[in-house]
Amino acid sequence: MAFHVLFATAVLCLTALSVSAKASPQQVFAEHHPVTETCLGCLCDAIGECTPNMKCSGDVCGMFGITWPYWSDSGKPVVEGSNPHDSDAYSKCANDPQCAKKSVIGYMARFAQDCNNDGVIDCKDYAAIHKLGGFGCRGILPHDFQVRFLACQSTVQNLSG
Repeated sequence: MAFHVLFATAVLCLTALSVSAKASPQQVFAEHHPVTETCLGCLCDAIGECTPNMKCSGDVCGMFGITWPYWSDSGKPVVEGSNPHDSDAYSKCANDPQCAKKSVIGYMARFAQDCNNDGVIDCKDYAAIHKLGGFGCRGILPHDFQVRFLACQSTVQNLSG
């Protein structure tokens, strides 16, 4: 009987180690900040065309530059009266400021991670996730996007304190 208890305990310990080894330390221990309106504003500003009701250009739509896969990964939010299965649901949402915000927030909720390994999941990480994708946020941000984002962050910081 004691052997079975020891064996079961050993299996549970090994399983726990296996699970914890698969999770990256920054995702397990990072302090998680919400996506704020200020952050959304800087993401929009960094995209470069932060004007409400923008239309689609190529494969991106709206003031946040949302693609169909991004929208889909965000949970396919829709404007009131639409259905996610409508052929124009993506473009309607991405071109509507409130729905586009829901899409960005949904995407960040799905892919939140500490992209810069500073121990905090914050707007800097959300900027990288937004621009580089949920699986590529550790890459290098395009220079123009980074400059606009950091300028916005600096302006906000100067205004608030």
